[in-house]
Amino acid sequence: MTTAAILIFGYGNPGRGDDALGPELVAAIESEALAEVECQNDMQLQVEHVTDLQGRQLLLFVDADASCQPPFHFSAIRGEKDDSYTSHAMTPHALLHAYQQVYHQEPPPAFLLRIRGYQFELGESLSRQAGGHLDAAIDFVQQRCRQPHATAWQESATPDL
Repeated sequence: MTTAAILIFGYGNPGRGDDALGPELVAAIESEALAEVECQNDMQLQVEHVTDLQGRQLLLFVDADASCQPPFHFSAIRGEKDDSYTSHAMTPHALLHAYQQVYHQEPPPAFLLRIRGYQFELGESLSRQAGGHLDAAIDFVQQRCRQPHATAWQESATPDL
């Protein structure tokens, strides 16, 4: 079995309104069956996901965010130890750090796409505003997948504050 060059990993709780943005983006990209792109989603990142990162050329983590500027924020990220590794849910930074610890090598170039959300209450559906941000994010990711090179992705990234 061959490993796709790009892994797009969306995470969030589909039962909590705009928290479904990550999984929704993954579903949209997955429906296109893009060559060299594998899509996965889960409600949260966990240490077991380090195995999914192996053999990739690019990683994209996608999540909802209640504080970023609309429609989304795209940034390059790297492995960093934080307190999330001791909980059930990990940050992408902690997952990349765990990859370094497990495989004794740098992880593939990684990026984080945070899509602006507004409603995160249990049982709510995706808000109209977040739906518009999702559409913009899908277009953005489709363009990145047409340029599957870390340098092209890096040029599109905004520095994290």
